[in-house]
Amino acid sequence: MFSGIVAACGRIERITPLADGVRLTVDSGGLDLSDVIIGDSIANSGVCLTVIGIDGPRLSFDVSRETLNCTVGLDAEGNEVNLEKALRLADRLGGHLVTGHVDGVGEVLKFAPIGESHELVIRAPAEIAGYIAKKGSVTVNGVSLTVNRVDGRDFSINLIPHTVAVTNLKQLAAGSRVNLEIDLIARYVERMLAWRDEQSPRA
Repeated sequence: MFSGIVAACGRIERITPLADGVRLTVDSGGLDLSDVIIGDSIANSGVCLTVIGIDGPRLSFDVSRETLNCTVGLDAEGNEVNLEKALRLADRLGGHLVTGHVDGVGEVLKFAPIGESHELVIRAPAEIAGYIAKKGSVTVNGVSLTVNRVDGRDFSINLIPHTVAVTNLKQLAAGSRVNLEIDLIARYVERMLAWRDEQSPRA
């Protein structure tokens, strides 16, 4: 479990093909690795991956073909990745509850400065658009953000200068694709409502 508060912006240094996926070697970009061990979970741009190697400031992760097919940003050397270590029970929850399981890939429609901030407009896949609500939470490339406006499948977010500076969101442009994870609570609300309807007596 994560909070969507990015701790460092790393970079993919090497991609090694495997039988059914790839192995990533990621420069951790100053992420504190003093308490990281083999087997720990670290989110890479919103994708929960298991550490399988540590070499100084470099981390290694194996990524399955299925994960590569369902996400973006993990398939090219030089790509920046937002890094976050898994939460501990005593940690502050500065963002919102994030699982690190990408629900869909969105398309950036607009990324433009507005005063000191930036407006980010994203089109969500149809299958998850209904989970995105005004003033609700959404994870974009592993970053916990608040939705300002929703218009059908499109939603907008205001990014403060700090968020732009310390994440890979600064590289976005119209046409970019991003990893999206919907609010965990929205999943359970939908399931509870669906279950209630299923149990209701039929007329």
